[in-house]
Amino acid sequence: MYRTHTCWELTAKEAWKTVTLCWRVNKVRNLWWMSFIDLRDRYGITQITHDPAKSKIEFPDVKSEYVVQIVWEVVARPESMINKDMATWAIEINTLEVKVLTKAKLLPFSIVDEPNTSEENRFKHRYLDLRRRKILDNVLFRSKMLNFTRNWFSDKWFVDVQTPIFTVSSPEWARDYLVPSRINPGQFYALPQAPQQYKQLLMVGGIDKYFQIAPCFRDEDPRADRHSCEFYQIDCEMSFVNQDDVYAIVEWYLNQLIPTLSPHKKITVAFKRLKHREAVDQYWSDKPDLRFGMSLVDMTQDFAQSWFSVFKDTVAANWTIKAMKFENKILTRKEADELTEEVKKNGAKWLAYLCFDAEWVKWSIAKFFTPEEMETIKTKTWATTGDSVLFVADAYDVVTTALWRLRIYIRDKYLNLNKDDLAFCWIEDFPLFEMTDEWKLDFCHNPFSIVKWWAEALNNSNKLEIYSEQYDLSCNGYEILSGSIRNHDPELLLQAFKMVGRGEDEIKQKFGAMYEAFQFGPPPHGWFAIGFDRLLMILKDEENIREVYAFPKSWRAQDVMMGAPWFVDQNQLDDLGIELNAKTKKLLQA
Repeated sequence: MYRTHTCWELTAKEAWKTVTLCWRVNKVRNLWWMSFIDLRDRYGITQITHDPAKSKIEFPDVKSEYVVQIVWEVVARPESMINKDMATWAIEINTLEVKVLTKAKLLPFSIVDEPNTSEENRFKHRYLDLRRRKILDNVLFRSKMLNFTRNWFSDKWFVDVQTPIFTVSSPEWARDYLVPSRINPGQFYALPQAPQQYKQLLMVGGIDKYFQIAPCFRDEDPRADRHSCEFYQIDCEMSFVNQDDVYAIVEWYLNQLIPTLSPHKKITVAFKRLKHREAVDQYWSDKPDLRFGMSLVDMTQDFAQSWFSVFKDTVAANWTIKAMKFENKILTRKEADELTEEVKKNGAKWLAYLCFDAEWVKWSIAKFFTPEEMETIKTKTWATTGDSVLFVADAYDVVTTALWRLRIYIRDKYLNLNKDDLAFCWIEDFPLFEMTDEWKLDFCHNPFSIVKWWAEALNNSNKLEIYSEQYDLSCNGYEILSGSIRNHDPELLLQAFKMVGRGEDEIKQKFGAMYEAFQFGPPPHGWFAIGFDRLLMILKDEENIREVYAFPKSWRAQDVMMGAPWFVDQNQLDDLGIELNAKTKKLLQA
């Protein structure tokens, strides 16, 4: 037996027992004739004392990160020397035997909370990075969250079904990762972007409540809240549910997960609901951060007859004027200039502003407004003494984009938001269609969502005003869930595809199994998928999603530790019938 205890198990209760511990040397200190070793494992730290006056053993030369085995006698510390913050510091160890199991060469970076090294260097030596307490805590927390989630959904009669990883290509959203087939030359599998078709087929098959912590694969550019190559989602499909039923399950899960695993987190905005159109109009975002106010207020018609020619001309040009309140802030000239530069970066020509000081309204544009207009500004923005109101007047997209990004800029620079506050918001009634860059009508999100008010939708000449029962859930400015009620009627599904110029042949080609299955009595059903990694990132206060993976990809979509992706032998390419094109060969030669 290599060890009898782990570090955190040893307390004053084990006093005068002989125990064996193994693990890594965290720190070595020599004080006069005595030596002290802090031994670290994933459970905690225990201090080992070597006093030559009490122990006649030959103490080997040990350094940080050596793996050692130590046999010792546990000794209770005097009350005056106990560190109350750590249970194991109520004891110390008199060594009886020390054995070095493995040595460690000089590490490429220190095992400390904030190592002075690059992310790429940490990821290249991720097995060392995992020794850091912060990273280890993320891995342990992920394990707890996985177990909690599986148990929670299983207890609610959801069936955990593992769907195939090798499937058919269906590039409706992001790019697929393709896998060539050796046995079927010239044909390819695709790694699933999501197990959508399989879980809908499970509903047809009679499994009315499915879930899976599903691996998903998308060839997308990484960003702070989106991991390269693969991610995981809590994937659910349910028969005989409407939108409120889905909301109830999700809220039930989150209201139990958060207090159990992150009791310091508090839900301060409890699942507010906004229509997609409202969210875009008020925040220019379908994932607004509602931990603070500063919603955008439309004031276009309020200044149609204004003496302020800039605003009046904006209205006459059929453009937009929006305002935003900066609460409890009277801007200095320097600060106002700084905010003006921010909106200019995002396409706006300038920023107008008023400051409602205790004695008067500051800044020069105040003289252009009548008392009635000033009162309207205060009423619509809820501005009071001590607040500033910011205006942008321009084309609608320019105004909303500039103020949305200014809102985030102000949040990050001026607002001291509590990271432990969680603001959840349902965004619902997404438009079913959108115009592509080529000015063609296409599906906006998921084409398999049911259309709201079908009869009216079929007669609506403006297809951009057709809405679906699609919904997202945002938290603190991140989208953490997507879902919809499915269009389970094959004839209505066909009509939706015809609206964007796609016919029955295309449905059968791309979604043949599902379309055929729907001929055999599918139940009404709906779904949701929670971004497991993104929710974990929020609960662990990480600013980059890569930190919540045990073995993450880099920002360049590379596994720098394993050296992937990499080249393969020509023999392997020949087996698969693959030949690199001239462009790729030229890149490899460069």
